[in-house]
Amino acid sequence: MKTFLPKVQDIKREWHQVDASKFTLGRLASTIASILRGKHKVTFTPHMDVGDFVVVINAAKVKITGKKLDQKMYHHFSGFPGGITTKTLRERMEKEPEQVIKDAVYNMVDDNRLRKQILRRLKVVAGDSHEFQVDKEIA
Repeated sequence: MKTFLPKVQDIKREWHQVDASKFTLGRLASTIASILRGKHKVTFTPHMDVGDFVVVINAAKVKITGKKLDQKMYHHFSGFPGGITTKTLRERMEKEPEQVIKDAVYNMVDDNRLRKQILRRLKVVAGDSHEFQVDKEIA
């Protein structure tokens, strides 16, 4: 039996919408990463980018369990002496909830050459309205 390899012109990309208010942060990120990667498709090929687009709505309402809001810390280093800044998850959720979800998905996607182009297909919205045409909704 010969191995099936999809051609670039045969890849069909769909748009999926995910409501973040129904998931916890980690489970949401792993679900999104799997769809972006294309693992839900029969034509999945590890060395090709066959995934779909994902639109995340209600990013500000994502569920976070336990004491993570106050205990989880995000560090950023500017490269200069004394240039490290630290924020809690609560501070980031108030100012930039979209970036919290993007960072979680970034860490769920494999660290390889495809990561950058895979993450271009992720669209995150803080509210529930957006301008994208969605094919499927994920509950």
